Amino acid sequence: MTDEQIAKEIEGGQAVLGIEFGSTRIKAVLINSANEPIANGAFDWENSLVDGLWTYSLDEIHNGIQTAYARMKAEAKEKYNVKLTKLKAMGISAMMHGYLAFDKDAKLLVPFRTWRNTVTGQASEELSKLFGYPIPERWSIAHLYQTILNKEAHVPSVAFFTTLAGYVHRMLTGEKVLGIGDASGMFPVDSSTKDYNKKMISQFDSLLAPYGFGWKLEDILPKCLEAGQDAGKLLPEGAKWLDADGDLEPGIPLAPPEGDAGTGMVATNSVAVRTGNVSAGTSVFAMIVLEKPLSKAYNGKIDIVSTPDGKDAAMAHANNCTGEYDKWISLFSDAAKRLGAEFDKGKAYRILLEAAMKGDKDCGGLIPFNYISGESMTGFASGRPLFVRKQNAAFTLENFMRAQLFTALGALRTGMNILFDDEHVSLDRLTGHGGFFKDQDIGLPVMAAAMHTPVSAMSTAGEGGPWGMALLASYLVNKNGKSLPEWLNSAVFSSAKIQTVEPDKADVEGFEKFFADYTKALAVEKAAVENVD
Repeated sequence: MTDEQIAKEIEGGQAVLGIEFGSTRIKAVLINSANEPIANGAFDWENSLVDGLWTYSLDEIHNGIQTAYARMKAEAKEKYNVKLTKLKAMGISAMMHGYLAFDKDAKLLVPFRTWRNTVTGQASEELSKLFGYPIPERWSIAHLYQTILNKEAHVPSVAFFTTLAGYVHRMLTGEKVLGIGDASGMFPVDSSTKDYNKKMISQFDSLLAPYGFGWKLEDILPKCLEAGQDAGKLLPEGAKWLDADGDLEPGIPLAPPEGDAGTGMVATNSVAVRTGNVSAGTSVFAMIVLEKPLSKAYNGKIDIVSTPDGKDAAMAHANNCTGEYDKWISLFSDAAKRLGAEFDKGKAYRILLEAAMKGDKDCGGLIPFNYISGESMTGFASGRPLFVRKQNAAFTLENFMRAQLFTALGALRTGMNILFDDEHVSLDRLTGHGGFFKDQDIGLPVMAAAMHTPVSAMSTAGEGGPWGMALLASYLVNKNGKSLPEWLNSAVFSSAKIQTVEPDKADVEGFEKFFADYTKALAVEKAAVENVD
């Protein structure tokens, strides 16, 4: 599509917008009628540890989305010489889970508690036992029940609770809704009814009956919607909340707000059974759409969530991925600049990560842990970044960087062993996306070694979730009666460029040796958590 054609689409209100709140970046992606990205804008942010809890303030959320939108709008103006005032559709997505609770006047009762908080262990254990279904510590229902167990004063005043995507969507539309994928990370859903599990809601209400709260669970949960269903329209006040310039016209239809797991599935065309995707960035998770239910619950290890169109998917999730090697690359870059080197951030990443590919296959006896926060998969409520090396280790830059890449996937591999080895889950395709795959010549072979299975990436791998959310918004208004998998195959991925890497035998053997050392050294990480504040 030519720039002139794109300009006409923007001016005519035919472009579609997706905005996703990631852990370290809020990104807005504008797409054309061919579902191709045509402009984007981003805002970098970081969560804060306040009173022992990871959070973002409502002001940060608002400033972040306004800034990302403004930068996308400015890029569209610069590239196509047209002001963005109308959209055909839009949608909001964000990191899943967490806890945003409001009273009847829409006042936030306690600071936003993100998925990263691993302080709901008692609630997670008790609810998993009650339901006979895994309720991870990250899930919104675990956060809610933990506040009850903690006897927090705000609980009787809760009139509504939701996720980050649900909050932003409500600010734009006034609607208390969630896409089924994001909803499935709040409370278990039933794939046959495409709604919350009624039996478990009844069990939870019975559990809470002695407390005498003036609400029942179904009253305070957002409504659950499938991909393609109407989720409301942009209100005049919502348009002003998003676009500080006041140029954006209200009335735009919005797709159901989704979680980053669902948008990752869409962005990698992994919503059909026997497909899977790996999203790797600040956190890392693998999603596999199941042919049949798992044989049993794996509490704290494997989550069961939904695709945006309501199919069951198994998720192995790790809180920590690239955050620690980001810090090491920053440190090495600072040292190099002090020695007089001149380079940009991209070159620093490229050079250091390329070095990793020249290291010993097993990392030469270097064993880092990237646990900036806790890691439920391996049993840690909190974490301490750690670096250990054997006495006879080959301590080289190449091995150091390779070990950083391998440890970024260590906790994920712990969970994937359950799906591959214990449950014998079959895959036709495993597709990677997110920052880990920006350099596919590095991300793909490392992931293939860790997963001991072929891994693919598309040319759009770096677009990730924001593009996936834009696609869901496009599906809302362009589906023409097709199912989500049918529409993605025909309208988006029919001519996709895909690169697939088979696992190299030596790389697999090297990762296996590293992973054995990693697993054994978890005792060292445990000691660090217990003895280093």
